[in-house]
Amino acid sequence: MRALRWSHVVAYDAERQVWLPVDKAGWEHREFAVYVWRADRHGEDTKTERSRRSLKLPARCVSALHELYSAQAGALLDAGGDFPPPPDRLVFPKPDGRMQGPMDVLRAFRKVADRAGLDGSEWTTRELRHTFVSLLSDNEMPIKDIARLVGHSSTRVTETVYRHQLRPVLESGATQMDRIFPGDAS
Repeated sequence: MRALRWSHVVAYDAERQVWLPVDKAGWEHREFAVYVWRADRHGEDTKTERSRRSLKLPARCVSALHELYSAQAGALLDAGGDFPPPPDRLVFPKPDGRMQGPMDVLRAFRKVADRAGLDGSEWTTRELRHTFVSLLSDNEMPIKDIARLVGHSSTRVTETVYRHQLRPVLESGATQMDRIFPGDAS
């Protein structure tokens, strides 16, 4: 997310049937996504080719990004800059516009964790990824889909790295039988 630029935050223009950057499409659409095509590592490329993907955004994320976009645009106008922000502008820059470093993100994340009543010193941003996988797994999303969302080339990587977060597959037979034959077996 450190390398995410506004040109990679897109809205689906249903009238034209095309995905457009939000600076061209605006925020009055129903579907939004981010292009995860770049990273802050490997010469600004993603770890693997399979890692390049487009992710549809939930409404909560769209709302937060719209607020951030508006705030950045307002700050640019106040400073005598152009509106809308340049499409190559970072979504989450440092105050001087440069890309945040890993420690900048970690410090900010830990402040948020502290405000949420957690001990921020015990948390890293990596836990967000694990939580994401856990929530999807607990809500019965197929592991194949989870693997695609997190950019893994196969389910094997997802199963190995997130084995504690994933619901055991062996549980599914009993769950389905209980659904088919509800009620107490006594």
